[in-house]
Amino acid sequence: MRAILPGKPQARLQAVCTVRWEGLRLVVYISGNGIVILSGPTDLVQTLYLEDCSTLVAVDIDETTGKIATASPTNVYVCRPYGKEEGLLKWSLQCVIPRQEQEPENLTLSWGTDEELLIGSTSLRLFQVATQESEVWRRRLPMPVKLAKFSQDASFIASTGPHDRLIKLWRRQSSGADDTRFDFTYLPHPTAVTAIHWRRHNTREQTSDHTLYSICGDRKIRVWAAMDPHGVHGLQIWAEIDMQASIQPRQLSSISQSSDRFAFIVDSQDFSRSTAAAIGRVDKAESQQHHALQHLVEVTKSNPELCIVIDRHGHMSAWGLENVGKKGRKPTDVFNIAHVENFGIAFSGPGSLETSNVQLLPFCREQSAAQLSLLVHHFDGRIEWLECKFEELLDPSPQQERISQRTLWTGHEGSIKKIVRSISGKVVLSRTNENEAVIWRQGHGESDLGLALSSTINSPEHIHRSWLLHNRDFVINLHHQSISLWAARSSSALQVSTCPFDLEGHLVCLVQLPEPSLDSNIIHVAAITTRGKGIVWSLSTPYSSHRKSQVQDPASPSLEQFCTFDLKVQDDLAFMLPVDPAGSASWTSSSLDTFAQDIAISYSTEGKLRTWTAVIDVNRSAMEWLITSSVETGIKNPSLTSASSIRKAALVDASRTGLTIWDMRSGQLEHDIQYNGLDLIGDLDWSLTPDNQSLLAIGFPHKVIILAQMRYDYLSVGPAWAPIREIDTKDSTPHPIGDSVWLGSGNLLIGAGNQLFVYDKTIDSADYMVSDLAVPVHKRGPMNLFDLVTYLNGPLPFFHPQFLSQCILAGKLVQVQRIAVGLHKALRYFSEGDELDSFVSMAPGELIEESQPSLASKGSVSRAAGASANEAEVDYGEVVPLLTEKLTKVSIPQLSSREQIHLVDMIECVSTVDKHQRSMDDNATRYLLFFRHHMIRKSQVPADKAGITFREIAWAYHSGSQDILVDLVSRQFQGRMLWENAKESGMFMWMSDLTALRAQFEVIARNEYTKTDEKNPIDCSLYYLALKKKNILIGLWRMAAWNREQTSTQRLLSNNFQEARWKTAALKNAYALLGKRRFEYAAAFFLLAGNLQDAVNVCLHQMRDLQLAVAVARVYEGDEGLVFRRLLEEKVLPQAALEGNRWLATWAFWMLGRRDMAVRALISPVHTLMDFAEAPTMQARSYLANDPALVVLYKELRGKSLQTLKGASRISPKEEWDFVIQNARLYDRMGCDLLALDLVRNWEFLKQPKEPSTEEDSVPDPRKMLRRRSSLVVDDLTSPKSPTGMRAGMGRPPPQKVFEEPEANSLLDNFGF
Repeated sequence: MRAILPGKPQARLQAVCTVRWEGLRLVVYISGNGIVILSGPTDLVQTLYLEDCSTLVAVDIDETTGKIATASPTNVYVCRPYGKEEGLLKWSLQCVIPRQEQEPENLTLSWGTDEELLIGSTSLRLFQVATQESEVWRRRLPMPVKLAKFSQDASFIASTGPHDRLIKLWRRQSSGADDTRFDFTYLPHPTAVTAIHWRRHNTREQTSDHTLYSICGDRKIRVWAAMDPHGVHGLQIWAEIDMQASIQPRQLSSISQSSDRFAFIVDSQDFSRSTAAAIGRVDKAESQQHHALQHLVEVTKSNPELCIVIDRHGHMSAWGLENVGKKGRKPTDVFNIAHVENFGIAFSGPGSLETSNVQLLPFCREQSAAQLSLLVHHFDGRIEWLECKFEELLDPSPQQERISQRTLWTGHEGSIKKIVRSISGKVVLSRTNENEAVIWRQGHGESDLGLALSSTINSPEHIHRSWLLHNRDFVINLHHQSISLWAARSSSALQVSTCPFDLEGHLVCLVQLPEPSLDSNIIHVAAITTRGKGIVWSLSTPYSSHRKSQVQDPASPSLEQFCTFDLKVQDDLAFMLPVDPAGSASWTSSSLDTFAQDIAISYSTEGKLRTWTAVIDVNRSAMEWLITSSVETGIKNPSLTSASSIRKAALVDASRTGLTIWDMRSGQLEHDIQYNGLDLIGDLDWSLTPDNQSLLAIGFPHKVIILAQMRYDYLSVGPAWAPIREIDTKDSTPHPIGDSVWLGSGNLLIGAGNQLFVYDKTIDSADYMVSDLAVPVHKRGPMNLFDLVTYLNGPLPFFHPQFLSQCILAGKLVQVQRIAVGLHKALRYFSEGDELDSFVSMAPGELIEESQPSLASKGSVSRAAGASANEAEVDYGEVVPLLTEKLTKVSIPQLSSREQIHLVDMIECVSTVDKHQRSMDDNATRYLLFFRHHMIRKSQVPADKAGITFREIAWAYHSGSQDILVDLVSRQFQGRMLWENAKESGMFMWMSDLTALRAQFEVIARNEYTKTDEKNPIDCSLYYLALKKKNILIGLWRMAAWNREQTSTQRLLSNNFQEARWKTAALKNAYALLGKRRFEYAAAFFLLAGNLQDAVNVCLHQMRDLQLAVAVARVYEGDEGLVFRRLLEEKVLPQAALEGNRWLATWAFWMLGRRDMAVRALISPVHTLMDFAEAPTMQARSYLANDPALVVLYKELRGKSLQTLKGASRISPKEEWDFVIQNARLYDRMGCDLLALDLVRNWEFLKQPKEPSTEEDSVPDPRKMLRRRSSLVVDDLTSPKSPTGMRAGMGRPPPQKVFEEPEANSLLDNFGF
């Protein structure tokens, strides 16, 4: 559903027409240089723009062929329909008929039979336009015609000129392409004729009588009928109706009286059909008591024509005409049906004669035949679609409302350039290139999508920026060298004040400033230039800035300069604009700080985003600005930006095809997408749901894509933003979109050409965009846009797989088992349609307890706090098969089908871990759980080739149960582990025992050799040579008699490669193999030559296998080897810094023996810990680089040894504070609110010494830093020195400022709990 403002109709007599064509009611009108075609109040079929003209003056549509004729000052255009049978009805240009020279601008059009088109101006010309236009008749006139209309069967033409008191009646004498002739007579009137109307019949073949209605300046309706069809005059006067005398108001006051009269005719065929439909709506017994319906039945018995006369005050007089055209008219043939009040047409107030004119076009819709539809064309630029029931319209008893408005069509004449919304979003201002501005007011109620025209502004100066105040009463327009204040409380806004100015730079921003007092009637606005210079003006209005209430200040609105300012930015502002208010009102405190609401956002040519707030100091007549957040995006010369009031910013690159979305609070990238080069981004608009979830509308030339905020997903690496709706305007208008804006109700307003479209919040969840998202099955169908966004980004139920995963990472395995048991109990008697408790009867407080050791009694789940004392412990192993079976049969309301499958996988993985729980530590449990989950998902999605991430590798690396993990991983691959399996598990990255590592590597070598039936020694050469077991490889070659390379390879391997000549031979073979792209075999020959560095380089660069490079280096020379350490320092750590991969960085530092740096890498961005000249990539700025599981590993490692304590002591207390708060926000963004609360409630800061040491290599005292005195701290300060390339100041002392641990309440308050 949507509302349409198709454009401002022309104030011309033939600007609107309507016909019923092939069962379809079409309404056509002209606006600017466009033809607007509609099939209902909100059904826009097409807008056809004629680019070679600037305005159109007349339009008419043929009821037989559906062809549309329209005219500009220079040409007449004929458009033909196509695509109706396919359900894609459109019109295209068929031909162009040039107008005669020196013709006046106005002309008239009328369709006849057999595709004849009458064009009237200084002459009457008749064209045949069936295929190509051809003129078949022409008659020069002494004066131009104002109106010329064919009768329904095209036997007559009635024409009249401006101020003409004669109607010239043309009667067809003959027809044909070569011989078309008309003669004419006159129908005299006492004053100028203002309107004519031919009586309509069901078909054009009903030509037994012709009836013409005319209205002239004496306010009388005259009925002309063919009482003597063979007479000379053709039509004779049959009756007159005095419109002035027919309406006599009951009140004699001048306010209730009006001399203006308007009339329309309802043909007898429509009246009879409507009455029959009205009777059919009620049963016979009810119709007997329905007095209005009985009155209508009595009127219809004689099948009369209906003549309705109204005035500007809503008085109506209805007249019936019987036996029209019959000779010997009786006095009773013209009779009064009703005289009523409250007709319900909203006429405009007193104005010029041109703008106060009104045209009325009645018809009966086929879909609702019992109703009368009435198009009211107001010449001030509006078309109303009204509807009423005949029995209510003609009911003589008093009624409050007889007719209702279905829609109102209006708009602009020129193309819309900009749309500005008020802070509340209830009022918008649209502006064209011609400096015409219109203020629109949103309708009341959730179902009212329409916009009502409130006021218009016609500025003599170019409008650079506009700002709406007090929802619609006042508007500020910023011009190039002045600012003006307009009062928009009437239909035409008045300029009440103006103030010139002179500023250095180009104007880029006009913004309303927060006020110190909400009850003041003083408002401050600021204009800012690209040089950072600005002016503040103060506005005095009759209303307070916060409440729209009259204050005791009789002074008229005023505008004066308040102060000037300088933002003092180092670089020029490429652009600055206000933040999208998204329904929030401006506010401020007396102090200026980063907690104040943002009011503007700016970007520089280097891509630096800044958000700004400000405070007014009325006493000093000054203001202060503050940068509340700043982000270096790395995007050069951005073309567009927009920010919301909750510090979300969208930035478009220079090509206008790339879009990035940033969280300004944390400085992290949330979304990065590149659109098709043919679709250039032209507009960005933010909206907020009632629970502060974000929506972004991206405007392209012919479509708008709406992105919704999604939950962070670090396990499946899901997107943080996703498209949920695409609005395509090509079917409605060919004109590109000028601007779009969100209304306060959540509806989207789009301006394209001179038209405005309002799209509601209803979205179909079966749409292809939404169907890929995790939407529950029971929510399929139409959904509210806000409800969908809340589901996609709201808090998760306890049993959601993502919530369970994060609980496991946080060490809450016992609580996860309790949740599974609770879900099992809740589903025991669950059936489709029932409500399911998101907490599954588990107290939220159980989740925010400090994590207990996972070594609970094996196979059982302890009772929840507060559970019944006699409730027996539940065996988790027994629950799992029952629960998984139940989950395969019922649909859980809070989960999508995909999420429910993930839940089953998670429960099975927890069951697997539970079996080995007593023999594994927590880190091994975390690794095994997600490794098993990965293998299950791989079996379900075979195309998924990705292995586990460095997060899982880090868990296993810091586990003390690696021997068990190796055994379990080997069992997963049935003891036949190949390298691709080992790489999938990350085994050679996390195994710390070199002896076990080499033994496992030899297992890989054997399995690679035996993986094929032919047993090719080439497959295992790299592995045996890395193990320095050349003799085994020679023995394998001895058995490979089938291989044509056997003899030469055996001969080569039998030599002593300690000698230089054989080293050279091996190197030559390696380089030859590189040329043949046999990279793995080439790396083996490098090892044969003793060149480990080149072998590692081949694995890393040619094979792009970091794990293989690490495994070969570790197996060949151990963890202390120079090549392995160089690989970590020169390749792994720079890669981690470039990608922002903290998991990889902490692993590499720990491998290098720099455990202090490994701890710091968990908190600080990796590139800040190294001399790294290259700028981090977008990936490093992504939110994915800030995994909340990092805080779990940091908490575990920081007190593990003296080195880790040293690293933790180098982290400033503020950094740790920010790290904890940031991770709490990440949990909240993931939908895990309780885990965020658990983190800030149970976090323990390290104790900081009162007098911090200034020595670089000072040893931290665990007794003074750790709160738990029983903690075991390993002395590992004899580890190797820092890697090459590290900063000299890497171990710099902590700041001198001493940080006391905040109270727990302070943490909770900071996060919002």
